[in-house]
Amino acid sequence: MIALLSDPNAWAALATLTAMEIVLGIDNVVFISILVSRLPEHRARIARQVGLALALVFRILFLFTLTWLMGLTSTLFVVFGEAVNWRDLILIAGGLFLLVKGTMEIHTGIEGDDHSAAASASAAFAVIVAQIIVIDLVFSVDSIVTAIGMAQHIEIMVAAVMIAVAVMYLASGPVSEFIKEHPTTKMLALSFLLLIGVALIADGAGFHIPRGYIYFAMAFSAGVETINVLARRNRRTRRAQ
Repeated sequence: MIALLSDPNAWAALATLTAMEIVLGIDNVVFISILVSRLPEHRARIARQVGLALALVFRILFLFTLTWLMGLTSTLFVVFGEAVNWRDLILIAGGLFLLVKGTMEIHTGIEGDDHSAAASASAAFAVIVAQIIVIDLVFSVDSIVTAIGMAQHIEIMVAAVMIAVAVMYLASGPVSEFIKEHPTTKMLALSFLLLIGVALIADGAGFHIPRGYIYFAMAFSAGVETINVLARRNRRTRRAQ
């Protein structure tokens, strides 16, 4: 451990892996921000803390069970000449979950929520935490399997995961507030979930979509929406004068 502190290669690996974990964590932040947007502020904060704490726990747990985790990439069966393993099934299930959840949220946003009074606040909180657990598992498996190929020392992996989750925690509050204050950005974020869901299903089916394309599309759309938000704010300011 002490030797790693004086090894420039270890620091370079830590910086690279941390950056990758932060980028992969964008999906988690967007999903959690959308889920907690319906909760009261104090419950939303608790849900974010629970969700990101679980993300940290799952990632570190998977790091210390590398043998079992790598076993997820062992072939279970073959379909049309393509090998299928547990990781593929997890990614496909997670992608379908995001597609269903994103579609339902978009439908609710357009048509209105017919069941808003049907469930208690505590039940809604429990459901949201359960959904966060499901998607944390999916993103954790994908994140750690990717990380294993980038670093040889588990100490570096754990440090990178802890730094990335800390950054995710700091970013989740502002992202949640922004989505809550600007309803159009919620629809944009939901469309991101659909995009990520398709990417996860494609990965699970053996058709890898380079993440750079996805994140560029997300960044471009977010940039356009930021311009729209600023334009609306300027129009409101001029009308108020």
